[in-house]
Amino acid sequence: MLQVSYDGRCFGCGIENPLGLQMHFQDLNGESVCEFKVDARFQSWEGMVHGGIVALMLDEAVGWVGWHAGFPGVTAKLEVRYRQPLLIDDRVRVVGRLESVRRRLVRASATIGRIEDDSVIAEALATLMSTPAAVRNPQR
Repeated sequence: MLQVSYDGRCFGCGIENPLGLQMHFQDLNGESVCEFKVDARFQSWEGMVHGGIVALMLDEAVGWVGWHAGFPGVTAKLEVRYRQPLLIDDRVRVVGRLESVRRRLVRASATIGRIEDDSVIAEALATLMSTPAAVRNPQR
């Protein structure tokens, strides 16, 4: 059986990965929350963050809400809906929410909202496969 562990090297949230985003999620009232600003090195079209990075941010949010709820695992399915471009230097709030758990399948949702005007940048629905975790380096 697959086992996951957090070692700090994750591209999205790893504090030991200087090339990654280094997102930090906190468990706040059952939601996993990260306030963040994407660096210009992840640009796509001029002034815009690459859509793959936006999807990565959403994937991190659903993964962390599973972890915080006691259901660590891997993403089996991620459906992303882009509502508007994420601009370089936008401050955003990324939020993951646990929707349901059935056996080993965890359903979660995530949103990225611009802090300045509370508009939704993107949202996702995900299915995670829960699996045992071996924590080598606990979350910060």
